[in-house]
Amino acid sequence: MNEYEILLMLDPDLPEQRSEEILSRIRALVEDGGGKWVRHDIWGRRRLAYEIDKKTDGAYHLLEFDATPETLAELSRILKITDGVMRHMAVHRVQTAQRTPRPAPEPPREESVQQPAYTATNARSQEEE
Repeated sequence: MNEYEILLMLDPDLPEQRSEEILSRIRALVEDGGGKWVRHDIWGRRRLAYEIDKKTDGAYHLLEFDATPETLAELSRILKITDGVMRHMAVHRVQTAQRTPRPAPEPPREESVQQPAYTATNARSQEEE
């Protein structure tokens, strides 16, 4: 069982009911293949960098799940032929280690910095003018 995530871009003009059908079908495929649904994060409608099928926006969804490679292959095959899916990209989900929070930066300490010898010379030369 591998951990995957799919970034799914749906047609923004798709009716809400149809987009829910696509998402529920994906979830059913994952669970029927013995996988586990982890999370569905809706990113919403966003502007595209370039037009796709004369559309300038896309409705983004981030799907996280655990599944076998065979299930992922079937899922990708179905997403390629499903109307309303503009693009999708499946990748292995990266587990990040629990990071300890960074300590707050220390305020700068007042240290006596020795002035270079030439500063005194420059100050005297400016006074003489």
